[in-house]
Amino acid sequence: MPKPSPPEASTPSARSPIYAETLDDKQFATTLARGLEILRCFTPQAPVLGNKELAQGTGLPKATVSRFTYTLTRLGYLRPAPNQNKHQLGSAVLSLSYPLLATMYIRQFARGPMNELANELGGSVAMGIRDRLNIVYVETSRSQTLSAPPFTEIGFAHPIAATSIGRAYMAACEPKAREALLNEIRVKTPADWARYRAKIHASQKDFVRLGFCLSVDFFRPGIYGVGTALRRPIDGEIIVLNCAVYADRVSRERLESYVGPRLLALARRLENG
Repeated sequence: MPKPSPPEASTPSARSPIYAETLDDKQFATTLARGLEILRCFTPQAPVLGNKELAQGTGLPKATVSRFTYTLTRLGYLRPAPNQNKHQLGSAVLSLSYPLLATMYIRQFARGPMNELANELGGSVAMGIRDRLNIVYVETSRSQTLSAPPFTEIGFAHPIAATSIGRAYMAACEPKAREALLNEIRVKTPADWARYRAKIHASQKDFVRLGFCLSVDFFRPGIYGVGTALRRPIDGEIIVLNCAVYADRVSRERLESYVGPRLLALARRLENG
């Protein structure tokens, strides 16, 4: 079976800074925000970046970027790329994320049941939380017996609007929070809004009817997805789950009649654990 190709390398495109809406907030540390935006430019598609590319991605002057990258390198958040006058993320980034993962005890409880379900369905199962307009995976499992869809590593992020796990998150939000999130998607990612608006509303109806959302229009072709959410937040976070399978291995009907209910059963098991 042909597998989806890995994402191609790319250069960060210029974007409005996430902190633009806070510029009138006297308590907001803009310098700190700029430094963090430098780190967020690095992705699996663009793991090595120079100051010029970082300036393009953040909209900051190159001289400012140079000071930030020097400081971040001295602190271990960046490191020099071998044989290039560019940067990579450093080990301090990993160390920074570990306390969060280590104290999310539901991950440890969920690991075994997620492995079981991934092997049963011949796909991948993931747990995620929100990061801006994405869902970032905090625990994942892939089938050991069958080839499972890629892009399921811990830390990988998928757009909320484009995915079953993201739509499950929206459906699980309180109405006011959901409306605010929908408006943010509409304003900040108008292309996603135009492409997925109808699917988002359909998924919310599926969630009410079935307890989970379906995605057969995944932004990575050839992959079907099911997403659901735990009914209560954990440490203030809405926890969402998904299962991804290759489209040629399961029909849409079986996605709804079997894969979705099995994922929902996993969510209920975790709630009661």
